[in-house]
Amino acid sequence: MLSITITESAEQYLAGLLAKQDCEGIGIRMFVTDPGTPKAETCIAYCRPGEEQEKDEVMELDSFRAYFDHRSLPFLEDAKVDYADEKFGGQLTIRAPNSRMPRVSDDSPLEDRINYLLYNEINPGLAAHGGVISLEEIVDNVAVLRFGGGCQGCGMADVTLKEGVEKTMLEKIPELKGIRDVTDHSDRSQAYI
Repeated sequence: MLSITITESAEQYLAGLLAKQDCEGIGIRMFVTDPGTPKAETCIAYCRPGEEQEKDEVMELDSFRAYFDHRSLPFLEDAKVDYADEKFGGQLTIRAPNSRMPRVSDDSPLEDRINYLLYNEINPGLAAHGGVISLEEIVDNVAVLRFGGGCQGCGMADVTLKEGVEKTMLEKIPELKGIRDVTDHSDRSQAYI
């Protein structure tokens, strides 16, 4: 069951936008980009017939259908879409309290578990040196990471990667085969050491 709320005022506002599209059966699709990271953004887009995805969850509203990206569902838990009339127009707001830090479990996708570990356990320790690590991609269960801030160009980046990050990640995420750093460490302008 979806724990996402679209208020009556938001439904009316969105229905008005959809009506202007002159497309029979058009709805909305809600998803989160960069889910589980500080860069997470909750988005609503038009969803024309045929653009819905097979695994989307569907909410039937009085005026239209709302589709929710299956991968985004844990990040959309307890989300609320609202519309408030204001003096000079109105404001559509989307509040998704779990978009940046969802409830991650052992059966969550590998990407979500890696991001959760990076942003909750690894990056807080690096922040003291102005550093941060982000996940670029996963290739054959190898996490491809990018160092930033004080970690980029730091002379201790290899030690941090092998002795700290890799050891922690392999211990906590058993199906992970390894870690790879794609950072250009020749730029030492922001390096901590």
